[in-house]
Amino acid sequence: MKGLIGKKVGMTQVYDEAGVLIPVTVIEAGPCVVTAVKTEERDGYSAVQLGFGSRKAKNVTKACAGHLAKAGVTGDKLPSILREFRGVGEAAVGEEVKADAFAAGEFLDIVGYTKGRGFQGVVKRYNFGGGRASHGGAWTRRTGSIGCCEWPGRVNKGKRMPGHTGNTRCTVQNLQIVKVMAEDNVLLVKGAVPGAKGGILLLSGALKKPAAK
Repeated sequence: MKGLIGKKVGMTQVYDEAGVLIPVTVIEAGPCVVTAVKTEERDGYSAVQLGFGSRKAKNVTKACAGHLAKAGVTGDKLPSILREFRGVGEAAVGEEVKADAFAAGEFLDIVGYTKGRGFQGVVKRYNFGGGRASHGGAWTRRTGSIGCCEWPGRVNKGKRMPGHTGNTRCTVQNLQIVKVMAEDNVLLVKGAVPGAKGGILLLSGALKKPAAK
């Protein structure tokens, strides 16, 4: 399995060889530098830590700057995002991983954060039907009854009620790569992925699909 950090650029559409229109998400995938390699013997688990993006060195904490310096990552610009991937195979600290790590036709599992919607009511948050609009309704978009009187005498845990909506971690599985633009570190992935434009995405080989030979 392979892993990469990317950024959602937006959506467009392309045609395949048969002339079929395919909606695709444009993802800036990498380049990512390997900043650490975790091993079972030393750390208790196996993983590869990747760095993506850039930020000024003055905006990086001393602890993070020291960690990156051990990997040979120095300079005025340092990675702004650090993420770990388990089960991605062999890697060396300081190595650079680019979009060409994947190939067209492969399937990905993509993790992102959904768009934040702020505080919302139950109609928008959970697709409730709401109350009647006539005959003295007056509660068209309200929750309705939320508890019991005599027993248990409280509101049950997990009750669907108004609250903060969106901005939650979301994984979409088995998205196929339509095209790899290695020179630009860009992947075109069939379908939609979570989040808004500019959102950070974690790309890894699909767990439920056989690896490409």
